Amino acid sequence: MSEKPARSFDHVDTWVFDLDNTLYSHHLNLWQQVDDRIRSYVSEYLKVSKEEAFRVQKDYYKRYGTTMRGLMTEHGMEADDYLAYVHLIDHSPLKPNPELGAAIEKLPGRKLILTNGTRAHADAITKKLDIHTHFEDVFDIVAADLEPKPAKQTYDKFLKLHGVEPKSAAMFEDLARNLTVPHELGMVTTLVVPDGTREVLRQDWEMEGRGEPYVDHVTDDLTGFLVALR
Repeated sequence: MSEKPARSFDHVDTWVFDLDNTLYSHHLNLWQQVDDRIRSYVSEYLKVSKEEAFRVQKDYYKRYGTTMRGLMTEHGMEADDYLAYVHLIDHSPLKPNPELGAAIEKLPGRKLILTNGTRAHADAITKKLDIHTHFEDVFDIVAADLEPKPAKQTYDKFLKLHGVEPKSAAMFEDLARNLTVPHELGMVTTLVVPDGTREVLRQDWEMEGRGEPYVDHVTDDLTGFLVALR
């Protein structure tokens, strides 16, 4: 029995992008700053050592989609202070990326961001990359009622709010598990992986899934991939 061919982009009129480690290179390790601040927050909030905070952080991230959702579920944490604290990072490693901006601009149709981060975090990053003008809107964790990807209801809320027909949309993500629901809904899915020559700070499970049937395409060069689509 032959494998089904990967879905093409010929019919796509809505382009949906994750934010962190998707619209900027993994090797910048910008997310590591957020990761470190999450660990500090967990340590202080639960009054545990940094070592125990690391264990809890990664356990909740894997089981709940975000550490925040785990803290809310397991400990009744309020999200506002957490979100403000963990996204207070130095964005200076980011530089304008005119090539990526041009590639996004030339895609036919709408462009949206769907992130488990905050709108403020997305705005800061896209402005530093100088690509913010190419996106119609940002659907963030607050718009998702604090329910992160890969929860199906998060994608359903996004699609309904923005009037997106999934069968004519494409999704770009750096975590394969976050492409499961989009693929089931009919979206063309692309997994953005680290440049093979770069060292990145990721857990093993975060790097899995590139060979799964819900991943239509894989690239370690988002800009080049988008240019080639034209």
